[in-house]
Amino acid sequence: MNIQSDLKYTKSHEWVKDLGGNCALLGLDDYAQDQLGELVFINLPEVGDEVTAGEAFGDVESVKAVSDVFSGVTGKVAEANAELADKPQKVNEDPFGAWLIKVEDITAYGDLMDAKEYEAYCVSL
Repeated sequence: MNIQSDLKYTKSHEWVKDLGGNCALLGLDDYAQDQLGELVFINLPEVGDEVTAGEAFGDVESVKAVSDVFSGVTGKVAEANAELADKPQKVNEDPFGAWLIKVEDITAYGDLMDAKEYEAYCVSL
């Protein structure tokens, strides 16, 4: 399992990368993509939609199941990764490079863990 030290993580296995300027990228982490298996479809919000920390903002469909994707922050969607509409498998290939959404105007952060806390959490599962 790959855990990157420069990211924050949710208990539902999403990552948050602070971009500065009250902006962040969100994506599925390596643990999530491994548990889900091959992704075949990703449903993302539209630009301008509001997301709320701890609440679902989209879903992913794999050969195994459909799962909600939860936000680690509260804010407004500035961009959705359009490339994933045609190539959802990019998340399996590079979960940290294939971000899902960019959020701006962040007003709150959810219950995020640093890499060490997240690794301990995953080991306890």
